[in-house]
Amino acid sequence: MSRLKMYLRKRYAGHKVARDTKLGYPVWRSWFPWEDVQYVAGEENPDLIVVMAIKPVKMALAAQLTGIPIVMQLMDVEFKDHGGAFEELGHIPCIANSVFTAAIYRDTYGVTSEVIYPFIAPNKYKTETTRQNVTFINPVPEKGRDIAIGIARLCPDIPFAFIEGWPLSRDQRNTLLQLLADAPNVTLLPPQEDMRRVYGKCKILLAPSLWAEAYGRVATEAQFSGIPVVASNRGGLPEAVGHGGILVDPNGPLDDWASAVRELWNNPEVYSELATAAQVHSNRSDLEYSMLLNRMEKAFIRLGNQNPIKTR
Repeated sequence: MSRLKMYLRKRYAGHKVARDTKLGYPVWRSWFPWEDVQYVAGEENPDLIVVMAIKPVKMALAAQLTGIPIVMQLMDVEFKDHGGAFEELGHIPCIANSVFTAAIYRDTYGVTSEVIYPFIAPNKYKTETTRQNVTFINPVPEKGRDIAIGIARLCPDIPFAFIEGWPLSRDQRNTLLQLLADAPNVTLLPPQEDMRRVYGKCKILLAPSLWAEAYGRVATEAQFSGIPVVASNRGGLPEAVGHGGILVDPNGPLDDWASAVRELWNNPEVYSELATAAQVHSNRSDLEYSMLLNRMEKAFIRLGNQNPIKTR
C-alpha cells in the first residue's frame, strides 16, 4: 500500500494501520508500528509475537503490554538503533541469527540465545556463472565502499561490478560516481530484483564491511553457486564465509585486500579449491531450509511458553 493511501485511510477513515494480503498472507502496515501493536494483536489474537528489526526494543516494550508471549529475533548488534535500552525488557526469550550475534548479546546483556541461521532459499540465488567479474553489493561506506574502490584501483586489469543495494540519495550517488571516475574497470549497476543475474557473472564476491555484520547473507547467496568470497574478518562474516573464501582485516593495508583478490583471480588451483569449499559450506546442514523451519517452529513453541516478565 502506498504512503498516500495509508495517509488517506488514517486521515479520513480513522485507521492508524492498513491491512493487505498482497504477499499471500495478511500484512499490517504502519508508519509507527509500536503505536499499533496492541490494536493489531487484538484483531489477530496471535499465540506469539515475534519481534525483529526496526527499533526492536521499542516494539518489544509495546508488545509486552498485550500480555501475549514474546520472542526476540536478534538480527543485528546496532544497539543505538534499537529504540530503547535492552535491559528494559527484563527476561525475554531470544533467537540469534549467528553465533557472533548470540555472543555479543550474551556478553553485553547476559542473554542466552538459540542460534538459528537466516532462511536463504537457494533457488533464488543459485545459478551457472560465467565468472567474469568481482562483485561488490551495496556500495555504501559501512559496507566497505572505499576499500572496494581502492582494490579496483590497485587491480585495473580486473573487471568489477558494483551493485546498488540500499537506496542512495542524490549526494551519495554523486559522491560514489566521483570516486569511481578514476576506476574505469568498475561498472555500477542498479538494484536487481533477480540476484541470479548478478551471481551469473560473478567470479569473486567482495564483502569488505567496516561494521560488524550480524551474519553476512550475501556470502551464502554467492556460495550457493560455488563463488568464493573475500570478506572482512569481523562480525558474523567469518561464519558465513567459512573455508569458502579469504578473510582480511578491514583496518589492515589495502594491499592485503588486493593480494587476496589477485590470488583468487589469477591462480586456478587456489580458486578451484576455495570454490569447492564455498559450495560445500553453503550446503551445510545448519542452512538446510526444512531443518531451519523445523528448528524455528520448535523454538517458537518452546520459547513462547516462557511468558515475558513485564518491566512496566
